[in-house]
Amino acid sequence: MASLKALKLRIGSVKSTQKITKAMKMVAAAKLRRAQEAAEAGRPYAERLEAVVARLATKVAGSDNAPLLLSGTGKDDVHLFVVATSDKGLAGAFNSNIARMARRRAQELIAQGKTVKFYTIGRKGRAVLNRMFREQMVHGIEPGDLGKLKFDDARGYADDLIARFQAGEFDVAHLFYATFKTVLTQEPTELQLLPVAIPAAKAAADNDGGAVMEYEPDEESILADLLPRAIAIQLYRAIRENAASEQGSKMTAMDNATRNAGDLIKRLSIEYNRARQAAITTELVEIISGAEAL
Repeated sequence: MASLKALKLRIGSVKSTQKITKAMKMVAAAKLRRAQEAAEAGRPYAERLEAVVARLATKVAGSDNAPLLLSGTGKDDVHLFVVATSDKGLAGAFNSNIARMARRRAQELIAQGKTVKFYTIGRKGRAVLNRMFREQMVHGIEPGDLGKLKFDDARGYADDLIARFQAGEFDVAHLFYATFKTVLTQEPTELQLLPVAIPAAKAAADNDGGAVMEYEPDEESILADLLPRAIAIQLYRAIRENAASEQGSKMTAMDNATRNAGDLIKRLSIEYNRARQAAITTELVEIISGAEAL
């Protein structure tokens, strides 16, 4: 059995940890409110822009003048995985779930004879994937606090990806991030970023209700300008969703840690009281035995 001093020190240490986890939970709750509002506010615009791009894509699909970002390279041999996570830990399984989904998808493509490369946004995701795919890492970004990133940051990432795509470094780009559902649920999501997925475009076009639309200038010109913006919007949406998911997961993790610390303090307090009572009993027995010997 541990000594009374050791038990007392451990109880004090766990109490200090409990104060920290409780404070972190409160900070995460405050940040979650703002991040959730930002994520939900950006969804309608991103979804509507995606629908517009999808509708235009169906009109120019197969055309000789179709933008490269839509038509693609004509191959799917090299896949780039854009894995968006965070730079910070203590967020439960938030980062590991995204990285795990990307890892499993990569293994499926590699088994089919494809080449997979990784473009990471966030230090934690890169650290997980680096263990198995060190040679496939082509670029890594450490964005810092996800809640402070602006659209200009996402546009910079999008411009870099587009330049790599146009240079022929990869054929298909997939974006991995976590969609915020609730505080307890953050769903890992995969989205084809480059080129535009034609089946998804056709599905979106079918929901137009038969409306006839004319575009000025032509669809190819509009898409050439709209596609880079759409890619940047998708990246920015993923960052916002990740910001809310990170804080929700962190809030849950810190709440669980606070509860576990409380349970441990109770167990240690019981052990401490038992040890203290045993020590007192031993001293009393020694005193009584000494008195009887006299």
